[in-house]
Amino acid sequence: MSDDLLVVDDVTIAFGGVVALHGVSLTVRTGEVFCLIGPNGAGKTTLFNVISGLLRPSAGDVRFCGDSILGWPPHRIARAGIARTYQIVRPFSALSVLDNVAVGALAFTSSKREARLQAREIVEFVGLGAQASRRASTLTLTQRKRLEVARALALRPKLLLLDEVMAGLTPTEMDAMAEFILELGARGIGAVCGVEHVMRLVMRISHRIVVLDAGRCIAEGDPKSIQADARVIEAYLGAPVREAL
Repeated sequence: MSDDLLVVDDVTIAFGGVVALHGVSLTVRTGEVFCLIGPNGAGKTTLFNVISGLLRPSAGDVRFCGDSILGWPPHRIARAGIARTYQIVRPFSALSVLDNVAVGALAFTSSKREARLQAREIVEFVGLGAQASRRASTLTLTQRKRLEVARALALRPKLLLLDEVMAGLTPTEMDAMAEFILELGARGIGAVCGVEHVMRLVMRISHRIVVLDAGRCIAEGDPKSIQADARVIEAYLGAPVREAL
């Protein structure tokens, strides 16, 4: 049996005359932390939107657990096992932390009591147990980021897509979040795929990395090979590697 959990095959999408993704292909395997990096505007979030069903590409295919999910609505993709977070965190601000997570749990149970029990376990796991009864609007940024992950975990994902969960955090908070990401396997998640810009942490947590630039994949490999890749250095520094050095 293949360990390929997600396969993005030659995906292209354009907005008017702007090609946001051009023939992008990648594979996320069971058991790995996979990171997608690249300069601003490279197409990273657009790719997440394609995978999660918010956008439909003009060409290519997306397969999850061996099945094409192209054209599936977002709620069907979520129920199939792909959950995601968003760059801009928007919890239900008037609800408690616990109830925010319970809303997601209701996708798999009609029992409010069962949903809250599941939510309680998840809230404890993400480190928000002491804030369970607080309104989401009162949380700090790092707490809201963890709540966003908790809400995604309530959907029982096989694949968790994390879109810049470290953005805006302090270095200490980033280190704590990196450790938390590495612990996600303890919840039986098949794989984690993250979009990040904090390179020292990307190199620390990733098994494999794909680099996008202007909507194209320009490099793929383990952290060590990516760090040494001249195309990656040029994409980030804006000059050929010999000039940059």
